[in-house]
Order: sequence, then C-alpha cells, then structure tokens
Amino acid sequence: MPSTGPRPRPDLPARVRAALERAEQLAAERASPLAARDPVKLKTLGKELARLEPIIRSGRRYLKLAADLAAARELAAGTDAELAALARQEVAELEPAIAALEAELADLLTPRDPLDERDAIVEIRAGTGGDEAALFAADLLRMYTRYAEHKGWKVEPISVSDGNLGGIREAIVAMRGSAYGDLRSESGVHRVQRVPVTEAAGRIHTSAATVAVLPEAEEIDVKLEDKDLRIDVFRSGGPGGQSVNTTDSAVRVTHLPTGIEVKCQDQKSQLQNKIKALEVLRSRLLDRMLAEQEAARARERRAMVGTGDRSAKIRTYNFPQSRVTDHRIGLTVHNLQEVLDGKLDAIVKALRLQRQEEKSEEG
Repeated sequence: MPSTGPRPRPDLPARVRAALERAEQLAAERASPLAARDPVKLKTLGKELARLEPIIRSGRRYLKLAADLAAARELAAGTDAELAALARQEVAELEPAIAALEAELADLLTPRDPLDERDAIVEIRAGTGGDEAALFAADLLRMYTRYAEHKGWKVEPISVSDGNLGGIREAIVAMRGSAYGDLRSESGVHRVQRVPVTEAAGRIHTSAATVAVLPEAEEIDVKLEDKDLRIDVFRSGGPGGQSVNTTDSAVRVTHLPTGIEVKCQDQKSQLQNKIKALEVLRSRLLDRMLAEQEAARARERRAMVGTGDRSAKIRTYNFPQSRVTDHRIGLTVHNLQEVLDGKLDAIVKALRLQRQEEKSEEG
C-alpha cells in the first residue's frame, strides 16, 4: 500500500512560491539605477532580501522534495512490485524531511514585526548586590557579545562605566544586524545565585542586573529639534588612551521635553560622542513612543526593566545547579556555562514562539 503519511500543507507551496517571486522582484529593484541613487531604499531592499534568504533556501528544497514525494507516491501505487517497493522506501525517507521543512517554513513565513529587522541598542546595568551585581552585569555583556558573534552581528560599544574587580556599573552597546527581533525579550531583571569571589565563607548570594533592549531608531522615526536639546561637554574619565582627561570630548545630551539624558565618553572625539549619544537618545524616544502606543503589551521601558530588585526577575542563573530558568515561560535548561558563552538559541527561539502565540491570541 502507498504511504498515508503527512501531506504538504495546502497553502504552503503557494506561500513559498510567492516568497520566491518577491525575492526576484527585490533583487531586480536593488539592481536598478533608481535604487543605486537612493541609499535609504537600497538599505531597505537589502534588509528585506536578507530576511527572505532562509525562506528561499528552505523553500526551494521544500518544493523539490514535495515534487519528488508526489512522484514517489505515484510509483508506489503502480503495478510494478519491485519499483513500488523502492518508491515506498523513498517515500519513507522523504516524509520526515518534508515535515521538518514544513515546520521551519511555517515559522519563517509567520509575519514579523517590522521592528524585528532593526539593529538593537542593549543597555545593561548592575542592580541589587554591590560588586557582585557589577560582575554579573559584565557576565551578561560578555554573553550577549558572544551571541552576537555567533549570529554574525557587529557589536559597537557606546558607553561603558567600569565597576570594581572587573565588573561594570553600566554598559550601552549597539548590535548591528537585525538584532532586535532576537533580543527584544531579554529586557528585564536577570538574577544570579552563586558564591561571590569576595565571599570567604562560601555562602551563596543573590544579585541582579537589568537589561533593556531598544530598537534602533532611524531619523524618520524620531525627529530631534535643536530647541529640544541641551548638549553639555565635559572631560572624559576612566580608561580610554591619551585623549582621555586632556580634552572636553565627553558629551551629555538632555532631551528637554522628556528629561531623558544620555552620556557618551568612549569615542575618540566630541563629535563621535555626540553622534553616538543622539543615536541612543533616538532609540529611547522611539521606545517611549511605542510604549505609549502599546501600553497593553507592556512595552514601556521602565516596566520592562523594573528597579533591579531581585524579586522582579525574568530569569535566574543558578551556578550551584548549573541551571538557567526563564520564569515567563517556565523554561529551564541545565547548561549554564554554555548559555553564558552565548549559546542562547534555545531560549531565544522559545521566547519568540511565545510572542507569536500571544500575537495570534490577540488577533
């Protein structure tokens, strides 16, 4: 008898073909002289093509295997016993491969929030726990940096305030490469349970750090008026080479209508620090605007981050048990060191799936 295994989802081939046609259209537009004269359009086309790349790769393989499966099923139902036996074997091999591709494509073809394709501004701050909290904040910065390297993103430090013993009080970095979609659920209080390096008695302490992930704003999103800004310059402090403490290169930008303040001193010149500070300010203002528009989804930055109190945690990193638990989705993994080394894929995927399910319920 021919196999009665899973059939291709009825609408999936059509959706895959539509995506392939869209990719061809985008490639043609990007190659046009009109796009070459418009850097913004060129960047937009490039981002959409990059988003479609995994769909194109998996979609072409899916369509080929689906055609092979249809042919094999036809042969399996034929009168030639030897040929039918070979065809049934091929069907048994093709069905699981197609099922896996269907699941992958269903996820890839799920409509994304346009903001997911944005670069991200990641802000990490030490919370409750003194020097141990600063050390944990440094661990989180290293974790996200390693994850970015794994994803092929570019990491640009914007501002880093060092703590004691190699910890950090605050770090602000830009992650270039459609990072916001993966990192947006990292916002909140992260709690660590371990024996601090400063603890002589070997007792386990609990400390916390806050993470805020903002979509990078483009100039078209947030228009900054000169009359709304106060820009102060001051002398840089801390590590930074010969230029530090010799010139007023550090910059503080205050957005007067909202009171939002951004400081940047890690770049080599006053102009570079001003550019970076304005970049962070735009992202914070965009996040504020989105929060006001979508208050029901708790997008407001302070709600995401909280106060740094241990009780308001979204995730716990327990060193004695080598355990990481995300309290929002009840996910626990026992590979803490791998997670801190940037292997966040399982957690990121689970959180993305939760967001998609919530969006479906809202719809």
